[in-house]
Amino acid sequence: MGGRPRYLWVADLLRRPILNGELEPGSRLPSRSRLARTYGVSEQVSRHALRLLVSEGLVEAKPGSGYYVRTVPQIHRFSRTDRTSGSGVDPLGREDLGTCTETACGLVSRRLGMRDGVRVFRTRCLGTADGVPVALHTAWEPAALTQGTLRTPADADPAASVLQRLGAAGVVVDRVVEEVGVRPLREPESSLLHLAPGLPVLVVERTHYQGRRPVETSDLVGSIDHCRLLYRLSLARQPRQG
Repeated sequence: MGGRPRYLWVADLLRRPILNGELEPGSRLPSRSRLARTYGVSEQVSRHALRLLVSEGLVEAKPGSGYYVRTVPQIHRFSRTDRTSGSGVDPLGREDLGTCTETACGLVSRRLGMRDGVRVFRTRCLGTADGVPVALHTAWEPAALTQGTLRTPADADPAASVLQRLGAAGVVVDRVVEEVGVRPLREPESSLLHLAPGLPVLVVERTHYQGRRPVETSDLVGSIDHCRLLYRLSLARQPRQG
């Protein structure tokens, strides 16, 4: 082991059978004291090893019961190359939380290229799987684009894409910029997703443009245990050589 901490060595010995399927989801791991006896380490070392596996998402601790191999969560993949450019929470079930008007400020103002205080439509919907919330989609757009028409987010057909709805209002989207990252979960996101504030979540910031003008921006916030982004990129064919 050299100078490597012993808890990492114990964690390796436990991790291997979990990853190769020898220990199935729900299997109970040996207690801290048993691990200490088996591998000739202190209980503190075995505790650190188990906590490391918990932090990696491979093991869960059940108070008063012990440590168990974690059940593999169902993964939901969001296609980011769809022709309609942004399908909200598809392929999940959709629970609309409604559209309201508010004044833009801070980050939303900057993403829409407008000054603070301008009115925007804010639309929210939950993505659910078997009735359980998995992802939250929040979109903002300048109210002036569609106000007074039947093309506002509140009036349009929920099945219509952003491109279809804005295109029908004469706003042609010709560019999309997307940024993906991880950040701590905030309120009221945590209440809607039934997750603890501060947990790391996957965030996709997507902005639609007409020329150089931002016309809609949105956040897709999802559990990192359940959400993946799927990209399919077409590559130009190289011309054949003589």
